[in-house]
Amino acid sequence: MNRILVGLDMSLKDMKAHIEDQDGKETTKPFAVDNNIPGANILVKQIVDSCIRRQADQVMIGYESTSVYGMPLQYFLADHPALKPHNPAIICFNPAIIDGFKKSFSNLPKNDYLDAFIIAERLRFGRLPKSCPVDFRYLALQRLTRHRFHIVGNIAREKNYFLSNLFLKFNGLCQNSVFSNNFGATATELLHEFLTIDDIAARPLDELIDFIMEKGRQHFEDPQATALALKEAVDKSYRIHPSVANSLNFVVKSCLENIKVLERQKKAVEKAIEHEIKSFQNEYTCLSSIKGIGPVIAAGIISEIGGISRFDHDNALAKFSGLYWSEYQSADFVAEDTYLKRTGNEYLRYYFIQAADQMKKYLPEYSAYYARKCKEAKTHKHKRALVLTARKAVRLIFALLRDEKLYKPSAGKGGYNSINL
Repeated sequence: MNRILVGLDMSLKDMKAHIEDQDGKETTKPFAVDNNIPGANILVKQIVDSCIRRQADQVMIGYESTSVYGMPLQYFLADHPALKPHNPAIICFNPAIIDGFKKSFSNLPKNDYLDAFIIAERLRFGRLPKSCPVDFRYLALQRLTRHRFHIVGNIAREKNYFLSNLFLKFNGLCQNSVFSNNFGATATELLHEFLTIDDIAARPLDELIDFIMEKGRQHFEDPQATALALKEAVDKSYRIHPSVANSLNFVVKSCLENIKVLERQKKAVEKAIEHEIKSFQNEYTCLSSIKGIGPVIAAGIISEIGGISRFDHDNALAKFSGLYWSEYQSADFVAEDTYLKRTGNEYLRYYFIQAADQMKKYLPEYSAYYARKCKEAKTHKHKRALVLTARKAVRLIFALLRDEKLYKPSAGKGGYNSINL
């Protein structure tokens, strides 16, 4: 097959292109165009002209996955009528792959088109990831699941920031388990009601008990014990300087408001995800047959995989998500304690780990596997065991999506039975 290879170096404002044939000969001089519709049309014309001159059967276009700068162009090129007769294949490379490939060259020139040349050469080298036809349904779902990922990260950061300020205001509340959750209704109302811990100390015990019962909506089994624990935490806490109190109160209250807003946004995007996933009924039915996997986790996995046909086996899917480990072997020595690679799709890895966390709660096979790996791990027991459980989950999820089967736990020890949709 006669091919034209196009390497693109994308940025916010422009893109640099290097076009060559399968023998590595330039079909036109490297050029730069704006990263917009007029610039993309110029790029398409150059590609089509090169295909005609070289009588190419296929055009392969490659770019690095740097931020979102290449995504609009990818969808534009995949749907462009002028390129369809030339069977376009669009490959998005991990930047680490291109960086590693660049090191195999010596005496490279230093110019603005070098990265585009390297990408085109990487296309010519072969051993490429599968090119998957662009399906805009996956993009719609992916935007929502990635936005949820972004919100969850913001909530975690805001909570950590809140706790650091809470320690300055009331370190005893952070150090002692007065409330089961310092972000719960009673704890947050306490911080709104009392400006300083001396205000809490000044309140009679009976009034604190009434406050806890009212704000806790009668959920505390022993309000008096909670009030006494609160008094003890107050007695042991540092006092901040009065000049700092007002500023600190403002920051603490602001953090709590931010967390409330983010939690509302999280609920809203999860509702949108539940609506959008209806477009993937077969895939969702397969994944939701696993107890613990609901619409949000299923949507995250489905949108990031982008069609299970892209992967020949579960190892490829695990590698794509970054759930694989480095290898170190020398002569007869093989290292056992190796580190997890983190060069894959961080979103897919997150949702696989979330799935594993749920599966170990509801499925005895995965619960036992997690417990065994916790026992075997020397350090970071929970984290390592959960990642290993996620890798096991990848094998199951791949098989269900590939075969369009439903999960049915096996009555025997380990394994599972699958049934047709």
